[in-house]
Amino acid sequence: MSALIEIIIFSAAAAGALAGGVGVVASAQPVRSALSLLLVLGSLAVMYLLLAAPFVATLQVIIYAGAIVVLFLFVIMLLHARSGEERPSKLRGQRVAAFVLSAAFYAAILAVLRTVRSAPVSTIGSEFGSAQFVGGALFTTYVLPFELASMVLIVGIIAAVVIGRPFVR
Repeated sequence: MSALIEIIIFSAAAAGALAGGVGVVASAQPVRSALSLLLVLGSLAVMYLLLAAPFVATLQVIIYAGAIVVLFLFVIMLLHARSGEERPSKLRGQRVAAFVLSAAFYAAILAVLRTVRSAPVSTIGSEFGSAQFVGGALFTTYVLPFELASMVLIVGIIAAVVIGRPFVR
């Protein structure tokens, strides 16, 4: 693939990821936020393909874009099943505080980027992103975080079911 095509595809995927990220944060409706998250995860899968990691891209689509977003939508629908609930009131000065904190965070990022010297980019091995490499890393080095993440998801599902079920006397 030529460098120009890669730059165009990367630019489109980056724009999609940024737009989806803004949609996740800015949307007032949780379902739209979950769909914006789907756009972010799909854009990341395209970036993984550009990095020559098709297995990781496939995992991104199947696990995150498929299962996790469906789980989020399930929890959203379960928790918002009751109609007639009022929206929570906003705190006074919330927008101003959000703007000030965002500007401060942006200034901190710029300060760090200006002071840090970039290191030379190292090359990756041909095994990067393969099923054998990912499986080996996942079940040796990262087995504890992998199991903790699965436990957090199970607890979240159980909590959503307990919260969403009707109250019986």
